[in-house]
Amino acid sequence: MNDLAILAIIWFSVFIASFMADKTRLTPVLWYLFCGAVLVNLAIVPKEMPEFIHNFSELGIIIIMFALGFEENTDNFIKGIKRSWGIAFFGALVPFTIAYSATLYFWGDKNMALLCGLAMTATAVSLTMVSLKSEGLHKSEAATGIMTSAILDDIASLALVAILVPIAAGEAVVSAMGIVIILSKAIGFFLVIAIIGKWIFPSSNGLLRFIPVLGWFSLRRVLSMGSGEYAVLTLLLIAVSVGLLAHYFGFHPAIGAYMAGLVIHTDYFDFHKEKKTDHFKRTRRIIDNVAFTWIGPVFFVTLGTNLIFDSTLIVSVLPEALLLFIGLFFGQIISASTAAYYTGKFDWPSSLMIGFGMLGRAELAFVVMNIAFVQYKIMSVEAFYTLMLTAFFLNISVPLTIRWWKSKYT
Repeated sequence: MNDLAILAIIWFSVFIASFMADKTRLTPVLWYLFCGAVLVNLAIVPKEMPEFIHNFSELGIIIIMFALGFEENTDNFIKGIKRSWGIAFFGALVPFTIAYSATLYFWGDKNMALLCGLAMTATAVSLTMVSLKSEGLHKSEAATGIMTSAILDDIASLALVAILVPIAAGEAVVSAMGIVIILSKAIGFFLVIAIIGKWIFPSSNGLLRFIPVLGWFSLRRVLSMGSGEYAVLTLLLIAVSVGLLAHYFGFHPAIGAYMAGLVIHTDYFDFHKEKKTDHFKRTRRIIDNVAFTWIGPVFFVTLGTNLIFDSTLIVSVLPEALLLFIGLFFGQIISASTAAYYTGKFDWPSSLMIGFGMLGRAELAFVVMNIAFVQYKIMSVEAFYTLMLTAFFLNISVPLTIRWWKSKYT
């Protein structure tokens, strides 16, 4: 099938999902995932998506995360990190322990259980943030707590992937130097982001103004080019570039895009006042349209295509998947919400919202499953389908629980 034909089908399914979301009053993300699963199981789209669709969907999640960071206040985010260490630690430790123990009991393989536990550790922050966005809660304290703790979780999970996968595959042992390198890369990435936000973007106002080339460049000057007509292009270029930088440092590009949006302030849009146009609002409206209407949804539809229904196999692993889902559902909510209340000093409504928001499993979970099942053949097909079903149930739970708790939270 032609790549553009697949994209057209996905876009058509976005229309259907949006219509169903409006009629059912559920978040569109749930219907995007559902449409993706239906499309692939009815053989309307191929099981193996072409590279073009994968790259296009990757661009979608990059722009989504950039748009969410673009709307966030930097000071609130920094305060959120200080409050979120306990959520990140306990909200990851408990799901890892539950998944490791359950899969070890099911199949008795320690290496496979290790990677199953790792796959079920990191939160799918993109799914949660879009669900919060659809409910108008993406700027709440709970949303900041979820985002910051999820980033800390991703850092830890990426380090564990680099350390544990070679060990489980029998290719390496724990190396102190390897751990130091991974942590150094994480620190290095955030230092680069800090330098970009503190000195590079506002270069015409700081010490860099004395450097010939950098002194001329400032983000405000670039955004004001052509009466602000190139502002959206500039921001998308920054989102993709910092996303690629994050990938180079070992993170998912979406994390880099979020951080890029976070360090762009409204002050950079204070230009061409004679036109009486709020360039910040105008640019954000266009970015939001791109992110949440026509490019971003492709990511979630494509994500839904990962669930291939093999009826015989699914029936055989359904008891294990349901048990694992129930354990992770309650374990994640209890651990994250309790940590949010006692270590993050959130109130109980916000703490429970954080617990619900930490349920999703997507990017890193599928990366670990791909490595364990496809590359190293550590994970059995039964374990793979168990984790796929569990992740699907958890992802469905995110918009449903957030929607249910919204009235009580507000």
